[in-house]
Amino acid sequence: MNRIFTALLAGAMVISLAACDSEAGQKQQVGTLLGAVGGALAGSAIGDGKGQMAAIAVGTLLGAGIGQEVGKSLDKADRLAMQQTMSGTLERSPSGQSSAWHNPDSGNSGTYTPQPAYQTASNQTCREFQQTITVGGKQESGYGTACRQPDGSWQIQN
Repeated sequence: MNRIFTALLAGAMVISLAACDSEAGQKQQVGTLLGAVGGALAGSAIGDGKGQMAAIAVGTLLGAGIGQEVGKSLDKADRLAMQQTMSGTLERSPSGQSSAWHNPDSGNSGTYTPQPAYQTASNQTCREFQQTITVGGKQESGYGTACRQPDGSWQIQN
């Protein structure tokens, strides 16, 4: 529980710093947040004992930097294609089967690969997934969990 709190706190601090930049757009802030959370989770898995806090901090900062660059490069059409592909994949795709999106105007692309669905204690359907994003020929990947909301949409949890 401490690791999750630390990761969220670090992510919030990074977002606060990004928000101070008047030219930082919404997509940069979203990219920064997603990168920070992903980096913090990776750091928590790598570190151990007292070194775990340092690994979380380093992972958060590195993830935030990478996420900000990816977010800066994604336009509205990219984000829409990503969201539609994620929702369709999580709703209908078998576990382990990747679904791809591609924006021919920007050249950006990505994939989502879902894992088996499961029910939470509150009876909410969730799925873990792997995501790749290719921007300017450079590919980044990450992992997350999304849960189906009462309106049928999928919301990323981490």
